[in-house]
Amino acid sequence: MHQAQPVNASPPPECPMHKAADAGPAHQDRAYEFVECPMKAADGMKNDIDPANMMPPPNQTPAPDQPFSLSVNREESTIPRHGAEKKWVYPSEQMFWNAMLRKGWRWREEDLDAPDMTNIIKIHNRNNEQAWEEILKWEAMHALECPCGPTLKRFGGKAKEYSPRARIRHWMGYELPFDRHDWIVDRCGKEVRYVIDYYDGEISKETYQFSILDVRPAFDSLDAVWDRMKVAWWRWTS
Repeated sequence: MHQAQPVNASPPPECPMHKAADAGPAHQDRAYEFVECPMKAADGMKNDIDPANMMPPPNQTPAPDQPFSLSVNREESTIPRHGAEKKWVYPSEQMFWNAMLRKGWRWREEDLDAPDMTNIIKIHNRNNEQAWEEILKWEAMHALECPCGPTLKRFGGKAKEYSPRARIRHWMGYELPFDRHDWIVDRCGKEVRYVIDYYDGEISKETYQFSILDVRPAFDSLDAVWDRMKVAWWRWTS
């Protein structure tokens, strides 16, 4: 969900995208660098926020003066939802649009059109699927203690709160991530927090994969420290 240092471009930084020149996903002339998913409500609008995903209630109603219609279809993810038999469901184009407006973004003709929103949703969803795939690689080390597999309990965006690892990488000359998420995973009764930093990558026109993800368990427990030490050793010796 939706690499470079934060970009000052139109739309404003609070909006989850801006145009990149001369590139784009399939059937489009544009690519998008996501600055922040519309997951955190503006001040004064927090009473109705779902703490599981830091999102306002689903809003499928077209906004006043909306310049074009948007899809209200929602795609089911592959990510199992904790405490439910079903999986997490991604927002529709209309829900994403309304969340952007809620954060203060306002549409201008040069910003984007209806097909762009379709591509934004595809990139957003692929980013989340990619993040879950990386988490499952870490969780594979605990398959014996949680044979049924992990579930996603809650998550939230922290685009403006750089992780210590991202800051250290930046001091070494690397770019800052364009976004950060913290995902809380339930490992058969044990909560595990994962930190996900999103960096710029080349967009795939076939899969809409856009980001380079740095996914790892947070240093919240001795288990997490041990897992990261083991993986660091495997990478160093492989």
